[in-house]
Amino acid sequence: MTKILVADALSQAGVDVLGEHYDVDVRTGLSEAELVDVIGDYDAIVVRSATQVTAPVLNAADNLKVVARAGVGLDNVDIDAATERGVLVCNAPQSNVISAAEHAIALLMSLARHIPTADAGLRQNEWLRNSLKGVELYGKTVGVIGLGRIGGLVCERLRAFGVTIVGYDPFINAQRAEAMKVELLDSVDAVCDVADIITVHLPRTPETIGILGAEQFKRMKPSALVINAARGGLADESALYQALVDGEIAGAALDVFEEEPPHDHPLLTLPNVVATPHLGASTVEAQDKAGTQVAEAVVAALNGEFVPSAVNLSVSGQVPELTKRFMPLAQELGRLFLQVVPWAGTPVEIEFIGDIAEEDTRAAQLAVLRGLLAGVVSEPVTFVNAPQMAKSRGLEVSTIKRPGDHDWTNEIIIRSGPYSVGGTLGGVNDQLRLVEMDGLALDVGLSAHMLFMRYTDRPGVIGLIGQLLGESDINIGSMQVARTIHGGMAACVLTVDSPVPSTIAHTLGERIGAQSVDSVTLEA
Repeated sequence: MTKILVADALSQAGVDVLGEHYDVDVRTGLSEAELVDVIGDYDAIVVRSATQVTAPVLNAADNLKVVARAGVGLDNVDIDAATERGVLVCNAPQSNVISAAEHAIALLMSLARHIPTADAGLRQNEWLRNSLKGVELYGKTVGVIGLGRIGGLVCERLRAFGVTIVGYDPFINAQRAEAMKVELLDSVDAVCDVADIITVHLPRTPETIGILGAEQFKRMKPSALVINAARGGLADESALYQALVDGEIAGAALDVFEEEPPHDHPLLTLPNVVATPHLGASTVEAQDKAGTQVAEAVVAALNGEFVPSAVNLSVSGQVPELTKRFMPLAQELGRLFLQVVPWAGTPVEIEFIGDIAEEDTRAAQLAVLRGLLAGVVSEPVTFVNAPQMAKSRGLEVSTIKRPGDHDWTNEIIIRSGPYSVGGTLGGVNDQLRLVEMDGLALDVGLSAHMLFMRYTDRPGVIGLIGQLLGESDINIGSMQVARTIHGGMAACVLTVDSPVPSTIAHTLGERIGAQSVDSVTLEA
């Protein structure tokens, strides 16, 4: 029975999704040593931010296939160690984006209008109406550093306040910025020079830690407000404290800290700081979405499906829709190639033809690798470890792309020397179809049980095939024959209702004088 360990608090909706498929243990608060002791029993572990999935934990995880983080960040997972062991690491990157964006706006409004101070004073019977003068957002310039999904949602919401938005993000082009109605600047410093309010929405990486530091605070207006609801450490906390004390900036609002919880933090002693305890994702909706999205990713990963939210694949998360559609075909062609091509580790070429050649096909290439390797290695082949397995076995794989000049709009061909198998998708249901074998044109749907033959074309062969299979009580579903010229090399492909035993395949090969007869089992 496949077992899942839920090591941090997960929404009941997420636990329910996992429980529909697997045996789920909810065991929170485990130390590293306790995790090391128990992790060997589990196929997947689901965490949030508390549990640390370290190299020692992963080294003890003999059965582990998936580490899933019910949220966005992955600071608590050793991704390199997981990748070395072929363990897929995924998160729920879209689960809290709305909640995080809304919380950034809430922090900004609370800071601009002194809401926490006013609330605390009123509860102490202090009427601070005259001393707490806030500022309007209308007409201000807001600098957004990081224009990804959350930063983009913040921009959408800010526009309703009548502000001018400037931004910096080295990965956003001018066209995207224009669509977001953001004036794109060329540096963080340039944003600091002009903005009345700065909000940062970046991941925590070596390049982004301290991206707002002493130099940046000195460049800001004395009236500037700084918001960090992204990751602790993006704003240098010591420099921020000094800038606030010295009056270089007017205020700051923080939802995140370098160390959490921030015990006796000097920033929390300042009246011009608004702080919350990492509440960006703390909404009912975000927690439910994080739980269900990460649970669905775990189910997909354990079923051997591609997981777009995986962070340790050699492809980007945004796989083109056309590539996604062709991934099942790519994997089955890999499995078929292994069974019908006399392949001895020679270089393999994957060819993409037609519209798909215009797309990012790396995910489909991984699918081919999974199919190729599934029958030659004893351990499970995943989208994570397939490239490493291929490299360790000296498998050379190259890819070429070309426009569609075949009978099919799109086609994938796997080739080694004179041998090849090619396929496409057909019909409204994207049926997997074999349309080429060794350069010969075919058109037959891939099926769970198939028979492939290469032989010299001559009269009577098809009759012999039908006779022997009939005598063996094997029913033929369909048959396709292709040849170069009369009397030349021919290929015959049959779909059958049951597996063809090797003894029958051998007998059939002898009767028709075949070069090869291969009984094939697929998942199609």
